Order: sequence, then structure tokens, then C-alpha cells
Amino acid sequence: MGPGSNNSFPAEKRVAVVTGGNKGLGLEICKQLAANGVTVVLTARSEERGAGAAAALRQLGLSEVLFHQFDVSEPSSAAGLADFIKHKFGKLDILVNNAGILGVTFDFGNLDLNKAIEGKSANETLEWLMQHTVETAENAEECLKINYHGNKKTIQALLPLLQSSPDGRIVTVSSVFGQLSFFSGEKLKEELNDFSKLSEERIDELAELFVRDFKDGELESRGWPARADAFAAYKTSKALQHAYTRVLARKHASSSSPLRVNCVHPGYVKTDMTLGTGELTVEEGAAGPVALALSPPGGATGVFFIQTEPASFV
Repeated sequence: MGPGSNNSFPAEKRVAVVTGGNKGLGLEICKQLAANGVTVVLTARSEERGAGAAAALRQLGLSEVLFHQFDVSEPSSAAGLADFIKHKFGKLDILVNNAGILGVTFDFGNLDLNKAIEGKSANETLEWLMQHTVETAENAEECLKINYHGNKKTIQALLPLLQSSPDGRIVTVSSVFGQLSFFSGEKLKEELNDFSKLSEERIDELAELFVRDFKDGELESRGWPARADAFAAYKTSKALQHAYTRVLARKHASSSSPLRVNCVHPGYVKTDMTLGTGELTVEEGAAGPVALALSPPGGATGVFFIQTEPASFV
């Protein structure tokens, strides 16, 4: 039992936090973890939707699911979540960073989405969606705020509790769009890929530089993902998540209480985020994050997975 705990929660029982757990992929991750005997704290920004989602899982017989309100974009919210976990359980074994946004709006004009993508393959559908996005500076800033800064602050707030676990692990739900092949600048790619020299402070600086370059129209000249190719902020936020994953994994690899930190692309999943398009069900998409969360002790750290297979960061 960790310091500050005031109950008799069994030490051998695993506890997980899942951000953005009220629907889609996050909800399915909660469901699969709970089905594997994990006590799950389902978090969501909306009290009503989050509490409703947790209640729905309990009605399925998954009694070890509880809800806690959490807004990944609010730093004070992370502190409140950490305090709740500390006093309720005294430790945290699994953190699944699932909350995130695309950082764009879609503009289909007068077109009907379902008719427009009828007969298209998954890749063709994604390509069509990308051609119908609008990405403003405000979108980009919000995307970085949630996907990078928000997830990082969540990790930092919960880190002491993860270190109280004998086998703590962090799983960040990411994307192949975070691979550095989407960056045109060799210098930038090299820096983001050299995790032995990267620091958390430098990744923060790069996040701020991206937002500034977006506003100044300097994305291409600096070598960031091109705005014209769609999802520039999303791609950058995921690449920064990857860099932070590797820095964190390196930092904690040799500690007395090893922490395993990985990121995973769940696949092109049919969720609200993809407007119901995609080639995988949420059950199939959740398989990768859940496998990482429940993998045996002593496994990989600092690795990017595509579903359940290790993949390149580049």
C-alpha cells in the first residue's frame, strides 16, 4: 500500500486509468481491461457521459469499473485525479493515454459522406477525408495542447503512483501519422529520432516552435509535416508523443521500480474520431493497447507498436 492510502485495497489487484474512456476505443479498452480482472478508473471530461459509460460497463457484470471526471487539457484536473487514485488505491499499475483530438474540422460542402466514400477502400476513404479538412492555427494549438502537453501533464501527475507499482506501465494510444517519414526536414527528423540526446525541455520547445511556425506559415521551410497534406498538427503531436515516450522510457529503464513506457497505433478504427470510417472494429482496435497494458513483466519499453507488432519511429 502506497503512502497516503487510507483503505485496504489489495496490493496484488491491478489498477488502471484510461483517459477519454467514455466512448469508442477508450470505452472498449476499459471493457477489455475490466474483463481481465483489472480495476478500471474510466475518465472523461463530461461527468454525465463518463458516469453513464462506467454504469453501462457495470451492468455488463464488470463491477470493477468506476468513473472519475478528468479533463486532459486542464493541468489542475490531473492533480485531482492523482489525489483520488492515491487515496483510493495507493498506487497505479496501468495508465492508458487514449484521449486525443485530430485538430481539424471537416468540410464536405453539400456532399453526403456515406455516398462519397461508398465503394472506396479504407486507404481511399482516408485520402478523401484528408482532402476535405480545414486546419486553422487555433486548431493546431488546441491539438498540441491536448495530444502532447495534456498527455504529458497526465503522466507527470500520475508518475509517483505508477512508481509505487511493482510493474507500472504507460501505454499511449498513438498513430502511424506520428512516424517521422511525414517530416520533410532531415535536421528535425534527426533531432526527434535521437532520443539519447533529447530532453523533455527540448521537446516542449519544439512543440512551441511548431505552433509558432504554423502561425507564421513556416511549416514547410522548417521541415514539419506540410499543412497542405492535412493533419499537420496531429502528425506533429504524435511524433512529439513518440519522442517523449522514448525519453521517459530511457529515464526510468534502470530505476529500482522499472516503468515500461510504450506507444501504439491501434489501426484505422471505426470511431467518432474517424467519422465512423475505418477498417477495424473498436474490439479489434483495442487489442494492441490492451495487450501492452497486460503484457508479462519485463517486456518492451520505449517501443512504438502497430497493433501488436513493434514498428519503426521513422
